[in-house]
Amino acid sequence: MGQKGQARNVTEKSADTITGGAASAASPADYIALMKPRVMTLVVFTGFAGLVAAPASMDVFSAAIAMLALALGAGAAGAFNMAYDGDIDAVMRRTRLRPVARGIVPRAEAYTFGGVFTLASVTLMALTANYVAAGLLAFSILFYALIYTVWLKRSTPQNIVIGGAAGAFPPMIGWAAATGGVSLDSVILFAIIFLWTPPHSWALALYKSGDYAAANIPMMPVAKGAASTRRQIMAYAVAYVATSLAPLATGLGGAIYAGAALLGGALFLVLSWRVLNSRAGEAGTDEDGLYEVRAGDRAARDLFAFSIAHLALLFAALIAEHGAGLHIALTGLWS
Repeated sequence: MGQKGQARNVTEKSADTITGGAASAASPADYIALMKPRVMTLVVFTGFAGLVAAPASMDVFSAAIAMLALALGAGAAGAFNMAYDGDIDAVMRRTRLRPVARGIVPRAEAYTFGGVFTLASVTLMALTANYVAAGLLAFSILFYALIYTVWLKRSTPQNIVIGGAAGAFPPMIGWAAATGGVSLDSVILFAIIFLWTPPHSWALALYKSGDYAAANIPMMPVAKGAASTRRQIMAYAVAYVATSLAPLATGLGGAIYAGAALLGGALFLVLSWRVLNSRAGEAGTDEDGLYEVRAGDRAARDLFAFSIAHLALLFAALIAEHGAGLHIALTGLWS
């Protein structure tokens, strides 16, 4: 049976439960999966970096509860996303085993799960940290659930550009939890993730474009073509790397951060250049005209994998410098 036939069967089998019918007994692992734990890990990590790098301190207990609130908020956003996207998730190979798409967790239950976790996360953040951090957390959840998932994702190839703002809020939320406000440095951390998101997501979309096309999602390679996507990846990569150097100018980043930004950024640009000059995302057939050939996808896969590592490296550098008292201003080193 072909991929389309398998996707159709998965969709038919899970149709009742996606729309709220009775489901099989879900395991704890299914509810954990509903929260997108890999995304949640990156959210908490970057949020923690913002909290540690902020020019204020929190006691260990309050900081831990604030990060728990951020994790619950990320889980709530993931649950809303899976609830709404259960129909298209069932079509795509990459997402068809998600709990709502499989019919293990009914859509209505996933919405309830997301609502409860939203209320719990925002309340915890307000009580433990402050209303600014709680407000930013609430806005980021609603932005991801409504602006990105409901509106942008299915309507425009700019979905991930605008929608990427939701994933850029965590360091700003962590910063606000510690300081009670927003500053230029926290905006810079937001901008770094915001500009990182398009090359990261479009690299994935290049070698998963068949999935998005099958689900009728206008990701950039589907809507504008692979060549246009590769050019835009390069443009955003340049903007991302340039913005990642901004903490060196404000003094937020020190010597360790400089190494991560300069060396890692150079490699990020090299990998983006490889994608630009590859045939990633283009489809063809073999000499018999029977099999799809995805030429150059390795370049896109390499960029996607390294993009995660590089973002983690940047924020790990901030944690190391500020959390361990190792921050040394570059101006002090070079004076």
